[in-house]
Amino acid sequence: MIAAGEVVQRPASVVKELVENAVDAGADQITVVIQDSGRTLIQVIDNGCGMSPDQAVLCFERHATSKLHTQEDLHNILTFGFRGEALASIAAVAEVTLKTRREEDEVGCQVDFADSRHLATNEVATPRGANFSVRNLFYNVPARRKFLKSDSVEFKHIVTEFIRVALTRPDVGFTLTHNGKDVYVLRPAKSLKFRIQDVLGTSVAGEIVDVHAQTSVVSISGFAGRPESARKALGNQYLFVNGRYFRSPYLHKAVMKAYENLIPEGVTPTYLLYLEIDPQAIDVNIHPTKTEIKFEDDSVIFQIVYACIREAMGKNSFGDSIDFENGMPELPALSRNFDEFRQISEPPTNADPTFNPFDNDGFPSEQSPYSNSFGRSHMAPQERASEPADFFAGSWDAPEKSFNSAGYDTSRYVERRDDYGKLFEDKIAPTKSLLVIQGKYILTSSRSGLMVVNIHRAMERIMYDRFLQALQKNSHVTQKVLFPVTVQVGVENMCLFEEHSRMLDALGFDIAPFGTDTIVVNGVPEGYSAEAGKVQSMVGDLLLLLSEENSALPEVMTANMAARMARLGAYNSDSVTNPAEAQRLIDTLLSCENAEYTNAGKKIIVIVPTEEIDKRF
Repeated sequence: MIAAGEVVQRPASVVKELVENAVDAGADQITVVIQDSGRTLIQVIDNGCGMSPDQAVLCFERHATSKLHTQEDLHNILTFGFRGEALASIAAVAEVTLKTRREEDEVGCQVDFADSRHLATNEVATPRGANFSVRNLFYNVPARRKFLKSDSVEFKHIVTEFIRVALTRPDVGFTLTHNGKDVYVLRPAKSLKFRIQDVLGTSVAGEIVDVHAQTSVVSISGFAGRPESARKALGNQYLFVNGRYFRSPYLHKAVMKAYENLIPEGVTPTYLLYLEIDPQAIDVNIHPTKTEIKFEDDSVIFQIVYACIREAMGKNSFGDSIDFENGMPELPALSRNFDEFRQISEPPTNADPTFNPFDNDGFPSEQSPYSNSFGRSHMAPQERASEPADFFAGSWDAPEKSFNSAGYDTSRYVERRDDYGKLFEDKIAPTKSLLVIQGKYILTSSRSGLMVVNIHRAMERIMYDRFLQALQKNSHVTQKVLFPVTVQVGVENMCLFEEHSRMLDALGFDIAPFGTDTIVVNGVPEGYSAEAGKVQSMVGDLLLLLSEENSALPEVMTANMAARMARLGAYNSDSVTNPAEAQRLIDTLLSCENAEYTNAGKKIIVIVPTEEIDKRF
């Protein structure tokens, strides 16, 4: 009736469908076992309701589903799967074994499928629930198996699908194992925020605030990140409707509009929004993978999401707390006789208005009532009389030794020095006078006029040559950071660092794993900033570079990686602020093979002729 077809694109597609079916079966404990990023084995075990032997065979047939009974049920969908296409599509491209048992059955059954053919059905002893084992994915479609990405990329997609389901059901326990190693062990959580902390980490859970809105159209709950926690790397942006994850660039735009003037350009905040709406007001079947939703009125949802996020920012003092467009806040009016009833008292002062520091050796007179506040008044008169007059009279040229009444030598105060000079002489004298303008350009004279150097492009050119040589000859220079910087990158991104560890070492990075979702940066390439804040920003940019999928020739990939790392390094490098740093930059630039242009063909050096300068006057 809906002409739907399910396509298994990669191992993550299998994980998504099987885990969603386990949740629909009422399971409260789901275990996912992965080997070789899903190429060899994908196993999903649940303790749900299970199936009878007849149902276990029938579930692999196309268009067969136990979640719909009448035609009207298509307009009232509250489950993950409903089309009955997933198991049939999986059995067409893999070897599938299903072990299942219902609570009322004494023994279970085992069903084997391969290449869309039913091979056997046997009775087995198995616990209540279902146990799906999918082996040798795409074994009969070698072309599709060949075009699978690397193990780290495929496993990242698996983790992404696993997280999306785990965030919808905090009351269900989830376990994810890869090659015998536990990646996630999630126990049933007390609340959604505890599940977010278990899945996304404590750093994310500590940077989010509550979001809530109740309207007649839609009910919204969830969390939004603080503006200062926004990052360049896309991630931790989740939209759910009726417990189902979906993508919506339109609603993402509503969230970004709510953060307008709160975050800098180019960064994305964290948000997890859960929408509850009438199932008949949405269409969940407009996309083959059911990841997009069609709302009955998108514009109303847009405005509600925008207002909801904006209100959360205002309540937490992230936005404007006073709306000046609606008028100034009312202040209490004071009557004319207010000062008569208010006791006015000025603090007492202890200063002598007649004091003159040039009289009486800088001390108040004996008759002054304020003399007790000065240290000299506590001295006995004979002690003050015996003090050297030259010391207090300012005779700083007396070479002879003088002593005060306490016996301290005061001649150190009267010694004159005529040989004062610079403590350190200039060791480096630049050959030319250089001028740094706003940290962007270097100006210096040349034979034909004025030479202007673009600092950012000069750094990019220098780092491109340096990284290209490092990748080709494995000759890198690592700059150790003073204090190691830990950055939480998430479980799905840890595999990227493992896959590209050799390349990162060749470039000069010293990055080591620190747990299951955190890395520690001990060193960065020469020229990169070692400041903790810039190192954390650099890791986010580095994730974007490593996540890009490349399938070009090795020489082209090496040049592309050197170019991307050069741009990243130029952005995260320390700024040039003085002529000495500018001189070193120019000397290094002129030693490059091509000092006039970047690898992308952009100009680095511009000569302004003297004639052009004369025209300005």
